[in-house]
Amino acid sequence: MSLGAARAGFDVVLAADNDARALGAHSRNFPASQHLLKDLSTATGNELLAEAGLKRGSIDVVVGGPPCQGFSRIGKRNPNDVRNELVWHYGRIVREIGPRILVMENVVGLTDAKYSNVLQDVMTELRRDYHLFEPFQLAATTAGAPTTRTRVFLIGFKRDARNLAINFDMQLQSGAHSAPIVRDALHGLPFDVNPDWRKGKTKRKVNISKDGFFFESVKNRVPAGVGDPDAIEDCIERGLVTGCIGTQHSMELTKRYAALEYGEADPITKSVKLNPHGYCPTLRAGTGPANGSFQAVRPIHYQRPRVITPREAARLQGFPDWFLFDDTKWHSFRQIGNSVSPLVSEYILSKLFPLM
Repeated sequence: MSLGAARAGFDVVLAADNDARALGAHSRNFPASQHLLKDLSTATGNELLAEAGLKRGSIDVVVGGPPCQGFSRIGKRNPNDVRNELVWHYGRIVREIGPRILVMENVVGLTDAKYSNVLQDVMTELRRDYHLFEPFQLAATTAGAPTTRTRVFLIGFKRDARNLAINFDMQLQSGAHSAPIVRDALHGLPFDVNPDWRKGKTKRKVNISKDGFFFESVKNRVPAGVGDPDAIEDCIERGLVTGCIGTQHSMELTKRYAALEYGEADPITKSVKLNPHGYCPTLRAGTGPANGSFQAVRPIHYQRPRVITPREAARLQGFPDWFLFDDTKWHSFRQIGNSVSPLVSEYILSKLFPLM
C-alpha cells in the first residue's frame, strides 16, 4: 500500500505494524517515514498522530489492510478469529485520526454472508463521519500486475468532501494497464537458480530488455525519498538484485515437478506449476510464529522443476526489482504473500491524489 501511495504522489509519514520483521523491511524501503511497532488493537489515533508529528485533521489518507486470515476462502474461515477484530479497529483509528479519505483493503471473503456483521460494524462506525462507497472488488490484472489476485476495497470520503467522492467514482474504471503473462513478467531473472543460493542479500544479475508500463515499474519509477540507495543503484545502474534464494528439492520431488503440466498441482506439496501464457495464482503467505510457522505453498517455475524464488514472487506480485524484503526466504514470502500489489494500490490512490 505504501509504495502505491508514494508512486501516486503521497508522502508516507507513518507505518505501523505488530510484525517487527515486516516493519524492518518497510523501514529499509521508506527511510524517510516514521515506524511504529504496535498492536493496533491497543493503539489510539492520538498516539499515531504523535508518532507522525502531526495533528488531527492534517492527514489526507489513511490506508490499511487488516489481517485477512480469518476471512480468506483458502484458510480456516473462523468467524471468531481474534484478528478479525482489527477490521473494526481500523475504522476506530480512522475516526480518531480524521483523514479526508480512507482506503481499506481485504480479501473477497470479507464480503461473504458469514462475515456480514464484521463488515457492517466497521461501515456503521465509519458512516458517522464518512461517505462510503459500497465495497468493490479489483483484480490485480486490471492494474497491470501479472496475478489473478483479487481484493476488496472500502473507500470513504469525509462528509464535507462528497464532491470528491463523485469525481473519484467517475475515474475509478479508467486507466487500466495491460498485465504481462508469467513468461514475460519473469523476463530477465535467472532461470537456473542454484539450491545452494541461501543468502537473500547476495546480488544476482538480471538482464531486462523489455519496455512498457510493467517493466518501467520493475526497473525504475522510484518516488523521491523512497528506497534503499544502494539497492536502487545496483538495480538501475548495474542490473543486480537480491532475493534470488534457492530451495533444495529431493530428486523424487524434482522429478514430480518436472512431470507436471502447466496449471497442475503436485499432489503432496500442493504447489502449482505456473502457466507461462497465463497469470500467477494468488501468492500465499504461510503462517507466523504464533500459528505454527508454516512455509507458504509456493508456485513451481514454468521452465525449471523448482519453486520460485522470493524475487520471482515479488515480480509476479508487481514489486520493482529494487524493493527489498527480509533477508530470509520464509519472511520474504510472508511479506510478499501478505502484501497488496503496489500496482493495485497505485491504481486506486493515483485517482485519489488529484482530488486533494
